[in-house]
Amino acid sequence: MDRSKNLLNETACNMSPLGDSAIVITFGNGMEYSIHKKIKLFMDLLEEEPFAGFVECVPAFTNLTIFYDPLVIYNIHKQSNEATSPYDVVRSILNRKLLDLIEDTKVSHRTVSIPVCYGGEYGPDLEDVARYHDLTTDEVIHIHSTGEYLAYMIGFAPGFPFLGGLSKDIATPRRSSPRMTIPAGAVGIAGMQTGVYPISTPGGWQLIGQTPMELFLPNVTPPSLLQAGDMVKFQPISEQEYKEIKGG
Repeated sequence: MDRSKNLLNETACNMSPLGDSAIVITFGNGMEYSIHKKIKLFMDLLEEEPFAGFVECVPAFTNLTIFYDPLVIYNIHKQSNEATSPYDVVRSILNRKLLDLIEDTKVSHRTVSIPVCYGGEYGPDLEDVARYHDLTTDEVIHIHSTGEYLAYMIGFAPGFPFLGGLSKDIATPRRSSPRMTIPAGAVGIAGMQTGVYPISTPGGWQLIGQTPMELFLPNVTPPSLLQAGDMVKFQPISEQEYKEIKGG
């Protein structure tokens, strides 16, 4: 195998323990596609070829957390003459796997289309976003709905996608005063990100629309419509279409 193109060539990976049953691997700094690609490729590799004791891995913007069962690791390696902790064993396994990961491997992305009713009671901050950029509300809707967004991670609330790729033309700071309650399905903007609130929760994002789709699916495995690595497109719909989808 040509090791000259493995992931460690471009960005050194830093590993650190998280409690006694997880390791965090940091691949870089900042919300960048090149970092996301490394995280996604390594996550896919671990899920396709799990090591004994592997439980799951959770991606974030710059790192991947790998959870493992220390008892399983200990029982497998207890006959070893070396006094090695489960953390050290897993760290060694992960280092070997990183060497087998080629950086020019293509990453596949599932595309998910999300219908959105923009403005009015569904997007109470749409006019503020338009004023902030000296645009019309229709222009904001057009820019937002013609973009393609990468789900870098799922977090904050169950099923909440942090979506990168927002045009700088409509990037808007968070509200100075967060709302105590935001309805499930609300579509918002915060800085260079956009996202969808999967459940009713407090929040400070600029709300420009709402989707009738459910993103948090507690009775489904996994319980989230979107996963890290998905590509998201927003489709404008009318209020009537919103009510029909919601009612259906």
